[in-house]
Amino acid sequence: MKIPPDAMIADAKITHYLLLPREQDDKSKFLAQAGFTQDNPELLKAAIRQLADSTEAIQDRDNEYGVFYRVTGELIGLKGRNLAVITVWLQRTVDGKFQFITLKPNKESANEL
Repeated sequence: MKIPPDAMIADAKITHYLLLPREQDDKSKFLAQAGFTQDNPELLKAAIRQLADSTEAIQDRDNEYGVFYRVTGELIGLKGRNLAVITVWLQRTVDGKFQFITLKPNKESANEL
């Protein structure tokens, strides 16, 4: 199945989490390798959406919040470098809508690149 086109990707998730340098679980340095920075959050959002539109989602687990899905593939970067990632999405129990949760480097695939 594919993540629906109306799935929510919160701006704050991009600007206040993924692209924000952090002491622990910092993803900003990883994303900067492909040109994604605080100066262009809309480009990261578009790359996440493009991955979700082009790749099948795999059901991962569920809990009281809903069903979690993984979309594994490459984010198309700005510097001619793509990033192997796993994105996590939630289909919420409360209303059935999908929302983006996070992304992480796909270390298994990165070894192949």
